[in-house]
Amino acid sequence: MPATGRLDRRIVIERFTTSTNEFNEPVEAWVTFTSVWARRRDGSDVVKTEILGAEQVGAYLLTHFTIRSSAQAKTVTPKDQINYDGHIWNIKGTKETAEGRNRFIEITAVRKNN
Repeated sequence: MPATGRLDRRIVIERFTTSTNEFNEPVEAWVTFTSVWARRRDGSDVVKTEILGAEQVGAYLLTHFTIRSSAQAKTVTPKDQINYDGHIWNIKGTKETAEGRNRFIEITAVRKNN
């Protein structure tokens, strides 16, 4: 079970929104949805993938962020993203952990390794 002391990273979960400006034009932006304390556990080493159609090779970092469960945290989906340590992490999935009986949510995320 992640003790409070293990939630030692501050992450910002961002949500994509669309609004309109004074000329009624759509303005799209990522805005802060919530800022929470998290534990970071990296997956196995850098995952290398090949994109067949474009004949490109890319390397991605896989990590798991564990955050406290809340009504707001339960609405986080792969449509959101994480801004942490100067990098944008794409959310691949979320799940409630077995640790602490619904006290924590694990977010699986990846970022391009450049």
